[in-house]
Amino acid sequence: MPRLDGPVPFRARGFAPRESTAAAAATLLLILALWQVAAWLGWISTTFLSTPMDIARAIIALARSGELWANVSVSLQRLVIGWAAGTAAGLAVGFAAGLWSLARSPGMAAVSALFPIPKIALVPLFIIWFGIGEGSKIITLAFGVFFPTVIATVAGIDGVPRGLIRMGQSFGLSRRSIVRKIVLPGALPAILAGFRITTATGIILLVAAEMIGAEKGIGAFVLSAGNLYDVDNLMAGIVLLSALGLAVSWLIGRIERMLLGWR
Repeated sequence: MPRLDGPVPFRARGFAPRESTAAAAATLLLILALWQVAAWLGWISTTFLSTPMDIARAIIALARSGELWANVSVSLQRLVIGWAAGTAAGLAVGFAAGLWSLARSPGMAAVSALFPIPKIALVPLFIIWFGIGEGSKIITLAFGVFFPTVIATVAGIDGVPRGLIRMGQSFGLSRRSIVRKIVLPGALPAILAGFRITTATGIILLVAAEMIGAEKGIGAFVLSAGNLYDVDNLMAGIVLLSALGLAVSWLIGRIERMLLGWR
């Protein structure tokens, strides 16, 4: 029979899975090693799928020639500007629809009507409207990022416990204070989760826009390598896109740990 006069062990640890950088890196290295071994054993045809070593040599050659940074820098600039513009507009509309009844129905009706449209299909239309220059590519990214940001923001605001808001009102907090101290912290996890989706969406739309009308950029480079049947450079471009996605995911993870440490 357990003693009743001793300390009670703390059991309410919750569900808080921890990330392991070592485990993540080991997983990726294992996949690359299996890929390389399968190519050595002849299980994978190197005519159609380059080995990790061939891809690494192609990336090193691109870096030495300067072509790597020339394409990556252009794509990064487009991604940052388009994502920032779409996110800013999405947050503004999302907070308006989440906080005010007058904006709720019109805002969500427009989002529900336009969000299902494939954004890649709109790229030719944006080129007609804004030209083949940078404007059409940035608008494509911003348009694709805008709608998921609105949905994530409204969902985050709706998920804030209404009891906390009523408590703030009962203590006489102003509307601005309630939004800043209760609504925003409560909605932030959903908003940051939405950022993970919108950054991936932005990269996909970036590549599509660059493939249709661009001379520089990772998408244009991948399209050019594919047209020349240059599998090594084609796979190098795909690996660069994957690395870009990993870098953005890591950055958002750092932001989450910084802003959501209170959890």
